Amino acid sequence: MISILLVDDEPLLRLGFRLVLESQPDFTVVGEAADGAAAISRTAELDPDVVVMDVRMPGVDGIDATREIVRAHARSRVLILTTFDVDEYAFPGLKAGASGFLLKNVPPEDLISAIRAVASGDAVVAPSVTRRLLDAMAARLPDRGVAGDAPVTGHGLERLTERELEVLRKLARGLSNAEIADELVLAEATVKTHVGRILTKLELRDRVQAVVLAYDVGLVRPA
Repeated sequence: MISILLVDDEPLLRLGFRLVLESQPDFTVVGEAADGAAAISRTAELDPDVVVMDVRMPGVDGIDATREIVRAHARSRVLILTTFDVDEYAFPGLKAGASGFLLKNVPPEDLISAIRAVASGDAVVAPSVTRRLLDAMAARLPDRGVAGDAPVTGHGLERLTERELEVLRKLARGLSNAEIADELVLAEATVKTHVGRILTKLELRDRVQAVVLAYDVGLVRPA
């Protein structure tokens, strides 16, 4: 069973999410919280596998709550739900340690599969959404010249092989493992192995953090 904590300041939204999620035989909603402070305390109390986190809430917002949950309860994964078109907090949320984000109007089946993916240790940022998000946040990223000009030192990048750096650049562009495999003429399983090694060498939780790091250090830049 995957245990889930729902965090949103709208009771009707929490109810809707609960009805959808509890229809799944492998899901159990163990609790709810209406703000970030309650999310932190409920996570400590309930130790959920996945925290489905709103961003804009009174008091402690979802970003600060995510940061504290990731720091104090590394086992619990955070999935941020955001109204992308008006919400500029998705990128800071990923930097705070969230394992992914979805739009609040996501189809129920996508939310269900995302929670399963996050619970298994994967990340849920669709390639198209990754590109949209990073393009929207381009003005807030450091100006480090054109893509590929950044030095491959610091932040552990010097530990990566040339092939791993190549995979990281394509991963940061929002490509899936299958798309990376096609571009590099590799087996998808080989790409998956490279991604795993990248995460291990850079001491990152998942591919979302790898994307954030690649943009932060200027290894790649939004188109």
